[in-house]
Formats: sequence, C-alpha cells, structure tokens
Amino acid sequence: MTKGFIERIIGTLDRIPAPSSKGADRIKNKMKGQISEKMAEVDRVSQVTNNRFLNYYELNTTDRIGNHKKYYMCSRRESAEKLDLMTGVDRPDGVVMFALYGEDRGRVVLVHQYRYPLGAYIYELLAGLVEEGERVDEAALREMQEETGLEFHPVLSGSGYERPFYSSAGMTDESCCMVFGTAGGTISQSGLEDTEQLDVVLADRQEAARILREENVAANCAFMLMNFISSADPLAFLHQRAGEGQL
Repeated sequence: MTKGFIERIIGTLDRIPAPSSKGADRIKNKMKGQISEKMAEVDRVSQVTNNRFLNYYELNTTDRIGNHKKYYMCSRRESAEKLDLMTGVDRPDGVVMFALYGEDRGRVVLVHQYRYPLGAYIYELLAGLVEEGERVDEAALREMQEETGLEFHPVLSGSGYERPFYSSAGMTDESCCMVFGTAGGTISQSGLEDTEQLDVVLADRQEAARILREENVAANCAFMLMNFISSADPLAFLHQRAGEGQL
C-alpha cells in the first residue's frame, strides 16, 4: 500500500459525517499510526484430559481490547507446561512425506485413509508421529516402511522447507516437518497397526487431478498435488533456499 493511497483513504474518511464517524476515526487513526492495540494474552491454562496422543486444554485469555474469554485447544503435548505457548519452542510432533515413485518420478505416494472425525476416507500424504529421541528423517523412513512397505530415499536439501510448520493453529499447536524424496519397491501393509485403515495409492498426474476435483483431500496433500500436476520436476523448489525468491 503506497503512502499516496493511504492519504487518499484518510482524506475520504475525514469527509464522513460526525454521527457515524466513530468507526471511521478509529480506522483513520490506526492508519496514521496513532492507535497501538494491545496483543492478546493467555492468562492461565487448564488441562482437561490426560491421554497418550492428544489432549484438550482450556485457556483463560484476555483479548486485544481487554475482554476476558475462554478459548479451547488440543495438543499432542502431555502437559500444559510443554505447550508451545508456554515454552516458545516449535518442536515437531509429526512428519509428512512427499514421495515421488518410479524411475521417471511420474507418480506420487498417497494414502486413502479412514478418519474417525470424518466418518469417511480421505486422501493424504503419508504421515506419522515422531517418537521420543527420533530424528525427523528417521521417523520418515520408519513410517514409510511400516505403512506402505516401500523404501524411502529422502532429499535433504537444507533449504529450510523441512522445518516444522503448524497444521491448524486456530485449534492446535501441532506442527509437522515435511520430508521430500523418492520411493521404490513393492507395496506391503504388513506393518499396519490395528487402528490404521488405509490403502496405498500411487497416483499419476491424471489421477491426482481427479482426486483434487472429486475426493476428500487433506490440505497439505492438496497443495502438494497442485505442485505435482503443474510441475515437470515437483522437487525443483528444494534447490532454492527458503526466502530467496523464485527459481
């Protein structure tokens, strides 16, 4: 937004009649830098559940204008003291794998998995939790072997794209690292746990486009499928360090 554009907006707001100008004055003053709103705060955290893989927390909060409210979140953390909002540390809970399959890298490894919250199947990238003391790349190799039987060959570029990213920050502090690479071998599901109900799918670009149009798809999977169908080399971006612009 240019300075001239902002000045034109402020000039327009100045001409709004007084009886209805309270909101306009606030916008005008904020654009002039005369209002500095307080950042919302978490005052207290109460743990509601005590489960192994996922817990529910109640937050007592103060919003940006001083109102006190309750907010609810879930987390992979086993106690309130370990929540990201308490530690300030983004520690990855899980790992997500984007794996191209075949010598020509013409297919992508997906899972079509039943999810209880949906009561339905959804297409996802292969993913799993990082165990205590386990490196992210080790978790990726283990999860690929357990859930698909395939051998995973990570491309660790050091580009910054493999760092943890939050999955749905409005409801959880869960974050995952994404590991990129290639996969080979024969599909086997002998390592699946009883709670896992999924099929392994090796999708080419035509099938990936159909999945995007017609099926339930996880958000991170959808973004990577868009990259897959639109790029001759879906891993090319790894050769560019994050924050350095376009290739």
